[in-house]
Amino acid sequence: MAGKLSFEKPTLNDIKAMQELVRSEVEKGVILFRDENEMANTIRSYTVAKEDGKIIGFGALHIYSPVLAEVRSLIVKDGYQGKQIGSKLVSKLEEEGRALGLKQMLTLTYKKEFFEKNGFVEIPKENIPEHKIWADCIKCKHFPICNEISLIKTI
Repeated sequence: MAGKLSFEKPTLNDIKAMQELVRSEVEKGVILFRDENEMANTIRSYTVAKEDGKIIGFGALHIYSPVLAEVRSLIVKDGYQGKQIGSKLVSKLEEEGRALGLKQMLTLTYKKEFFEKNGFVEIPKENIPEHKIWADCIKCKHFPICNEISLIKTI
């Protein structure tokens, strides 16, 4: 990375760039599509990684209860992967969760090894809160045959 790296909360003006960054993963069915209104409604849950002011990655911390949140929509732009940006984003989301008083972070992913390196452990999908399934999973092109792995981390 040659430029200045920062981690910050996005603004509503960042939504288009965020959608463009995640487009290929959405098309593959790896990340769920979030329309502009949904992203605007949940903008405070996101943290973006920027290099010289350009978004190169982001992730969201979606709260389910006073103790549990989900790390979701985590992405790092091609060419920037393998440079610890994803791990730094997870760390920022964890800091935010801890500051809010959360006890655990959940994720559903195809990148099991990445999350294990960041302190997550695999759990049975049956342990996922039911409202997650009906609010998010039902929108997935792979539903109801899910081959994502569920992991959790105590923070």
